[in-house]
Amino acid sequence: MTGSHIRSAFIHYFSTPDRNHSEIPCARLVPENDPTTLFTSSGMQQLVPYLKGETHSMGTRLVDSQPSFRAEDIEEVGDNRHTTFFEMLGNWSLGDYFKREQLPWIFEFLTNEAGIDPERIYVSVFAGNEVVPQDQESIGLWQTTFQTTAPAKPGVAGFDQDTKIYLYDAKKNWWSRAGVPEKMPVGEIGGPDSEMFYDFDPQNTLRLHKQSEYNNQPCHINCDCGRFMEIGNSVFMQYIKTESGFEPLPKQNVDFGGGLERITAASQDKRDVFETDLFAGIIQSIETITGKKYDGDQKSPMRIIADHMRAATFLIAQGIVPANKMQGYFLRRLLRRAMVKLQQLSAEDLRLTPVCDAVIATYEDSYLHDCNRAEIEQVVEEERVRFSKTLHKGFR
Repeated sequence: MTGSHIRSAFIHYFSTPDRNHSEIPCARLVPENDPTTLFTSSGMQQLVPYLKGETHSMGTRLVDSQPSFRAEDIEEVGDNRHTTFFEMLGNWSLGDYFKREQLPWIFEFLTNEAGIDPERIYVSVFAGNEVVPQDQESIGLWQTTFQTTAPAKPGVAGFDQDTKIYLYDAKKNWWSRAGVPEKMPVGEIGGPDSEMFYDFDPQNTLRLHKQSEYNNQPCHINCDCGRFMEIGNSVFMQYIKTESGFEPLPKQNVDFGGGLERITAASQDKRDVFETDLFAGIIQSIETITGKKYDGDQKSPMRIIADHMRAATFLIAQGIVPANKMQGYFLRRLLRRAMVKLQQLSAEDLRLTPVCDAVIATYEDSYLHDCNRAEIEQVVEEERVRFSKTLHKGFR
């Protein structure tokens, strides 16, 4: 399935009468009336007041796809999973359904709707500690879903293809705004989460060919070697911290987030998000500009250019212009880094407007159908002219 089809299928799956979720409008990349953050960096960001107890006008079951931007990931771009701009598919239960509905639903969507091979899906659950018990309910639900009686296994001890459920501590499988349970103040809400991972390399060729820097370390589903990729996370806001410990919340919430780029990679069985159709046209435009062929190397400047121009195009479409502070600083940084990478490819033409056109073409059926193409191109071209002299002088 294409990324666009997966996005539509997710909204439709949770909007059907038997699941009855209301589709909420996505938030802007620059949050309105929120001075605490520069960008919308997750799907749940606009829902924090409702997860804390406020009533949402569209009900207790919600679904959306949220464009997001994480400036802190800018140095991570280049591996097989990190991008500064991404879409987060999300569904929420605000004091309505809980684990028993959520886990089978999301598994059914990924396998039946997105076409992901269930044999290559593995999950993690909260192992528990001295203050909060192990998430036995999620373990039982996953055993039923996978039709297995195999017990959950500690995740960091290695990987066994016959084991579907792995246990991790609070650093991996616990959510609260304050972090692990021990750091939560009295009155803070939190709970365990359950993550889903896709195995891109069942034959373990990454390690056999020694392509991974983690080659001498035990592999597990949270390993960064590239074999596994997290494709979704169901957070269960289940507890409130009190003076005497943790007590169940009277109304428990579900917050699911799944990166569209990662789910698309799993659906298309591409080990790399940059190999999916969400990037194909964008990378092709860079090949045309540079006269070079994209080789799929994680160190390829084309990956940086593709990611940065995708993010830049969305930011400009929402009214951000390059500047030396606030959101404009990050837009300027994206554009200038893209130009530096273009220069590294020995491109004679440093115009990035064709890449913007490719981004618009990729998203013209969703978010960018009514964007001002001429205005986006003008902003990008003016920044190119402004930076070109400095860039050429620096390379000399």
